[in-house]
Amino acid sequence: MCGITGIFDLREQRPIDKDVLQHVNDMQSHRGPDEAGLHLEPGVGLGHRRLSIIDIASGQQPLANEDDSVWVVFNGEIYNFVDLIPELTQLGHTFKTRSDTEAIVHAWEQWGPDCVQHFRGMFAFVLWDRRQQVLFMARDRLGVKPLHYSVTDNGFLVVGSELKTITAWPGFRREIDDEAVEDYFGYGYVPEPRTIYKTALKLPPGHRLLVRRGKPMPQPEQYWDVPFSTLPSMSIEDAQSEFIERFREAVRIRMVAEVPLGAFLSGGVDSSAVVAMMAGLADQPVKTCAIAFSDPRYNEAEYARQVAERYHTDHHVHTVESDDISLIDELARLYDEPYADSSAMPTYRVCEQARKDVTVALSGDGGDENFIGYRRYRWHGIEENMRRLIPEGIRMPLFGTLGHLYPKADWAPRVFRAKSTFEALGRDTVAGYFHGVSVCSNAMRSRIFSDAFKKRLNGYNAVEVLRRHDRNNPSHDIYGQVQYLDMKTYLVGDILTKVDRASMAHALEVRVPFLDHKLLEWISGLPSSMKIQGAEGKYMLKKALEPYLPHEIMYRRKMGFSIPLAEWFRGPLRSKLHDALTSQRMADSGLFDMANLARMGDEHAAGISDHSSALWSLLMFDAFLKNNEKQVGA
Repeated sequence: MCGITGIFDLREQRPIDKDVLQHVNDMQSHRGPDEAGLHLEPGVGLGHRRLSIIDIASGQQPLANEDDSVWVVFNGEIYNFVDLIPELTQLGHTFKTRSDTEAIVHAWEQWGPDCVQHFRGMFAFVLWDRRQQVLFMARDRLGVKPLHYSVTDNGFLVVGSELKTITAWPGFRREIDDEAVEDYFGYGYVPEPRTIYKTALKLPPGHRLLVRRGKPMPQPEQYWDVPFSTLPSMSIEDAQSEFIERFREAVRIRMVAEVPLGAFLSGGVDSSAVVAMMAGLADQPVKTCAIAFSDPRYNEAEYARQVAERYHTDHHVHTVESDDISLIDELARLYDEPYADSSAMPTYRVCEQARKDVTVALSGDGGDENFIGYRRYRWHGIEENMRRLIPEGIRMPLFGTLGHLYPKADWAPRVFRAKSTFEALGRDTVAGYFHGVSVCSNAMRSRIFSDAFKKRLNGYNAVEVLRRHDRNNPSHDIYGQVQYLDMKTYLVGDILTKVDRASMAHALEVRVPFLDHKLLEWISGLPSSMKIQGAEGKYMLKKALEPYLPHEIMYRRKMGFSIPLAEWFRGPLRSKLHDALTSQRMADSGLFDMANLARMGDEHAAGISDHSSALWSLLMFDAFLKNNEKQVGA
């Protein structure tokens, strides 16, 4: 796992400033503390920070082909490189190393942009071909690894693993994108391809970009999408058996490393499944890492211990205090743009602790998206069935009115909190789902934004992100539709971003078997009836795992990796929140109705309303502005 940087002169072959490239490259030394490398030639500069995992002795980057006409910098792992090397050797290519990086170089020479179709893994890479005068970059199918880019006013394309490597280039304009702000307060992150800045973008998952010197800057091209292609009919027993075989292979190919390797073990179904497969493939006890919380409401350590004892793992548990609030400013520095998933804090801690024992860790991320595991999927199914029963002309005005009139009873038992359900039923499918997943509702965003900012948005609403993806949705199934939307937004923008930044902050590589694209393609073709039955999500997954995991692990209520935000804002975070909601930075941004922000803080502190999601989003936005100021002044 590594960090990559690059600069390419789109117009001619102007010299690249080596000192600037070196500085930008070293800004992400946390991603690759083992080695650093640069390659410069007229009009091109490539930088690399290395975390040595595969071919430690000879896998240094930037890496070139035999005649130094093709150079690459690469972040990630190509798990099928051991098969690609003999295939490419038979086609006449000569290898100097036994690294997956060199497989990329020769695959480019053999197949050009279609080389990405031959890779199985997580990757982001930038490749320079001197003969063709092209720069080529690509990102893996699910977006496990990040890649950012920007075109400067003077005609240079700059590329980097993290956004900080883009903003550090001289002349970068830190103008905030209004629509990205709306998206952030809708989702809690800035969805691809936007960044918080107008002049920087993320290369979307499953996309590639070929840039030719002297030609206009093209748009990224999609080379893969989740198929949701119906599989031939099979019994659920046969599906369970085939899943275990495919899942075991996805785990096996991710266990190749020349450094200590282990797994996160939360005590949930997905991470426990990964550990169960690893234990059956390893000669030595699997190293597992779990986090315990001092607050028992959030502590799953006992369930992790049960799995660890069953598989005799080398288990390490680290306790985190439930009022660990020291990371807020550090998270702003790590994520480079506003990011409001509060579970980034315990994720940071579990990565910090895991790195003491291993350099590579397997995780269970992606299980919920694959197997309809989130509770919101079940509620969406109920709501969507109601939408289909009641004609739109009746449903939308009826439930729209009920949603408007019904009180927001945060204090009441869940059964009486119907306002959100009524509001969702008064919308179409995509808008209803957005209402359910948004961290700040339409009404809340209208409340926190200033009139001037709302006018600048000119009617733009963050739901358009989901609508854009829904236009390409290949699934005609109630659940498949929202699984697809989550894979395009929440999975990459929230989950994978969280894990990448938190793990790479500690030079820890995280591998994700559930997001093996071959496995995911197969799972997407299974009928939803195998994945969810009644109130039971992950139905087939759990049935397949019954011989491997305790019943209590699989059929207990999902806890999640959460923290007590509502209590924090009435206790240890109250002063910090007040400072954020009244800060000059927030006022000067012109984005917010400062009087309403103060009122929201007071309402939450008094227990009148629970505004914790919106308040955390605002706190993290203030932390972003503070970090942005520091970078400008540096």
